[in-house]
Amino acid sequence: MPDQKSAIRNRYRSLLRASTHVIQSSDDQKKVRKALEILVDCLGDTKTITGESSVIHALTVARMIVEEMGLGLPSLIASILHDCAGKIDLADKKLVKTFGDNVLKVLKGLANIENIETTRSAYQAENFLKLIPSLAEDIRVILIKLVERLEYMRKLEGAKTDVRLRLASESYFLYAPLAHRLGLYKLKSEMEDRAMMYLDPAAYRMIEQKLKQTTSSRNRLIRDFSSPLKEALDRQNIKYEIKGRTKSIHSIWQKMKRQGIEFDEVYDVFAIRIILNSDKEQEKADCWKVYSIVTDLYQPNPSRLRDWISVPKSNGYESLHTTVIGPRNRWVEVQIRTTRMDDIAEKGLAAHYRYKSSEGDRAIDKWLVHMREILESSNGEDKEIFDQVRSDLYTDEVFVFTPRGDLKRLAAGATVLDFAFEIHTQVGENCVGAKVNGRNVGIKHVLENGDQVAVITSKNQKPKRDWLSYVVTGKAKNRIKSALNAEKVKAAAEGKEILVRRLKNWKITYDDALVKSLLDHFKLPSAGELYYQIQCEKIDLQNVKDFIKRGEQNHESEISSGGELSKTIPEDAGNGVASATMFRDYLIIENKVEGLDYKLAQCCNPVPGDKIFGFVTISEGVKIHRVNCPNAPNLMGNYPYRVLMARWTKVKDSPAFQTGIRIIGIDDHAMISKIYDVLTSYKVSLRNFKYENHDGMFEGIVYLYVPNINILNGLIKKIVSIEGVLKASRYN
Repeated sequence: MPDQKSAIRNRYRSLLRASTHVIQSSDDQKKVRKALEILVDCLGDTKTITGESSVIHALTVARMIVEEMGLGLPSLIASILHDCAGKIDLADKKLVKTFGDNVLKVLKGLANIENIETTRSAYQAENFLKLIPSLAEDIRVILIKLVERLEYMRKLEGAKTDVRLRLASESYFLYAPLAHRLGLYKLKSEMEDRAMMYLDPAAYRMIEQKLKQTTSSRNRLIRDFSSPLKEALDRQNIKYEIKGRTKSIHSIWQKMKRQGIEFDEVYDVFAIRIILNSDKEQEKADCWKVYSIVTDLYQPNPSRLRDWISVPKSNGYESLHTTVIGPRNRWVEVQIRTTRMDDIAEKGLAAHYRYKSSEGDRAIDKWLVHMREILESSNGEDKEIFDQVRSDLYTDEVFVFTPRGDLKRLAAGATVLDFAFEIHTQVGENCVGAKVNGRNVGIKHVLENGDQVAVITSKNQKPKRDWLSYVVTGKAKNRIKSALNAEKVKAAAEGKEILVRRLKNWKITYDDALVKSLLDHFKLPSAGELYYQIQCEKIDLQNVKDFIKRGEQNHESEISSGGELSKTIPEDAGNGVASATMFRDYLIIENKVEGLDYKLAQCCNPVPGDKIFGFVTISEGVKIHRVNCPNAPNLMGNYPYRVLMARWTKVKDSPAFQTGIRIIGIDDHAMISKIYDVLTSYKVSLRNFKYENHDGMFEGIVYLYVPNINILNGLIKKIVSIEGVLKASRYN
């Protein structure tokens, strides 16, 4: 194909131009050329899931690795060959001689995780955990995988609808948090924004349009703010650069939802970033000097000061943040950092290696040890193990001190019990309370930044099941579960002895068939649970005897078949493994609800016309959710093998579906009458209307039944047009 050859040639030349600082000799260029030859021979005319040439995709990833991540020659070559890692002989001595050990090390790491390549095979969220140990092997493996995923997200428009939804959900739910943990803020923000484009397109377009409309006023505010600041910095002979940074669309949307505010009420839509050209030894002093200059010019908000210079984040992020009142009484966030700090904030660990910043490396190493502890102790059986890892990926932090002044980093919301387990497992298991800043507190006390904590222990104290609700860190939860499991195993052994001894007295033979019948009768998952409940006297031995004597054996299955659903659910979905074609199966939602075993999810109340998907539940058939349902990323990322693509067969002439409209406006004695007139004009069925007024404003929620999304959207527009109504939006 001449066109493809030409495209590959152009893309390769573009890569060479972008890599001039990496390719520094003719020998280096020969290595890159050889990698290209292997790539073309290996992938040929194949296409990626987005419809792009696999060769061009690989070259694009390689350019991103050099330009956007700032990695070197070994990473450049490995990224060119990343899709060939599992197809070529990595033990070939010629390859070792050509590329060197560094490249082969990265390729072996890529080959090891190729089996979880989400674009080629069915995907389970648990497999994502296999990426974590790869971090300890070579960080470049994960950086290449993250860049590859971002490249797919940039080309996602060329993929099929179901593929777009799946990759967007995985990227949002799994890969963006991993990028956050590694300090790749730029990559993380872009990945979240691009995922939002497909998961919640209406909200994305709304904020995108608002940002475009306010561009000129933002630029004017930045100029007005920066002008006196530049004069002050110049007078001090400080070498600096000032940038305006707009908050990502996803971050704005999250803040709007979290605080229940409109776009115009988000005061930190943009920030001023001051980047200093400082020597390493003078960085802190220079940053605080600039902070002093800024706060001399503009009134700061003391509660919004964030000092990540003295105590960097666990992923190495360093910066000094404050919020001040700028021109026109607008709040402006100011970020002060050095060139080195900015490079690390933009490129994460890749920049750590360049600057040899031990602080970030130590923090990541510590987190990896923590991850390995969780993975090793779970033995792959704990269903909540993925949630533990995920929560540790995307968490804020609180900094507290031991009595000797040692700094401990914990997840925001951590309690005394979390702190105790962070010190040592035994300290956690025996914890009865603590002295926080000299004051006695209980194990549930939530810690705050700067607290000094001295744990109080007792040998008589043992972990209890309700402790799991007192902790937020994965380490503490894991240690508590391990201790509880050990106690449970001990109790189960005692329970088994009790059962065997009693059966002997009853002259009944103890065997596997008898245990199986007891498990079926009492609906228990395992023999261990049976013995445990006998020891705890939750199961009365007289009931066991009565059951055996009657000879009743209950073999009813807990999960009934789904009728027609069996045609759409993958055959092996029950085993936790998705079929390779699962995302091509569609569940057609008919107008008659009773014609199919499905229910509409109450968390998002989908109506005909909404983009939807089905989720196979254990006991309630298929639940139908909107694609932009708040629970969608969790369901798709954690249980993709239970997701069915779905669509409505009709939009018009459908039966009514329940939904709600939230209305805010200026209080008026005739307002309810006006709203009711609009509702009756649309011939929709009103179920309930809640109305509250305060200080001349009102907020109402209308619960009603509508036939489809078109009617609902038209109704909302009509309500907004009522004089005095400030806002009307869909309410779940």
